[in-house]
Amino acid sequence: MEKRILWLRVSFWAGAILDLLAAIQMLSPAVFAVTNGLTDFHPGPDYSYAMGMGASLMLGWTVLLIWADRKPLERKGILPLTVFPVIAGMAINEAYAVFGSGFLPLLPIVPIWIVQTILACVFLYSYFQSGKSG
Repeated sequence: MEKRILWLRVSFWAGAILDLLAAIQMLSPAVFAVTNGLTDFHPGPDYSYAMGMGASLMLGWTVLLIWADRKPLERKGILPLTVFPVIAGMAINEAYAVFGSGFLPLLPIVPIWIVQTILACVFLYSYFQSGKSG
């Protein structure tokens, strides 16, 4: 497999897997609480409704990334769209939850920011690498 296609496929599948894991976290308040360092977390129906909407979008993005993998060069534009509105938006929302509202503790979010940064770098590298030759 050509190097530029390999990088695109790695990006699409890494994103799809992480999106699926995020959707599971969103659909399970217990998983959300554990992974975000929350104790005594008892969300109401408003939380469940909002997270259900978010999980639907996350699952949709999972499918979109798998679809992009079927024609990686033609659909590589999905990668920068995933970095800027999606990953950056999530990071901004997490920053607000930590620093703005105090809802989430900082320590469990730092690894998430590291993964998001690595994923964004891999996505952008794959995108620009795929535009080089041929």
